[in-house]
Amino acid sequence: MKKMQTPIHFEIPVDNMERAQKFYRELFEWDISSAGNNFDNYFIIKTTEDGRTGINGGMLMRSNPDQPIINYISVDDIDASLTKLEELGGSVLMPKMPVKGVGWNCVVRDTENNMFGMIQKNKIFK
Repeated sequence: MKKMQTPIHFEIPVDNMERAQKFYRELFEWDISSAGNNFDNYFIIKTTEDGRTGINGGMLMRSNPDQPIINYISVDDIDASLTKLEELGGSVLMPKMPVKGVGWNCVVRDTENNMFGMIQKNKIFK
């Protein structure tokens, strides 16, 4: 059976970190905490209780007024996925970059002008 790639992470850009955290904590009861020293001004969003299915995310300060929420898809080989993306008519917005403790990520655009990210988990960065 063919392995499907799965959404594993999302990022919410915000203008006011305190206000946004209060909103999402109260609306969905999400656990939001600092990602620590490696990621200044980045917060981890835990949306699931142990044993429940779901994805977690992050919250960061908005870098431009039109910055959307970005969903990240897990891929086995980010280089192969980027090559295939471009062959299919997509484009790279943020090239592959290392993320300490995670692996590699990038942000791309599909043929319908939607942005999304890809993440390749890699033990080298853990």
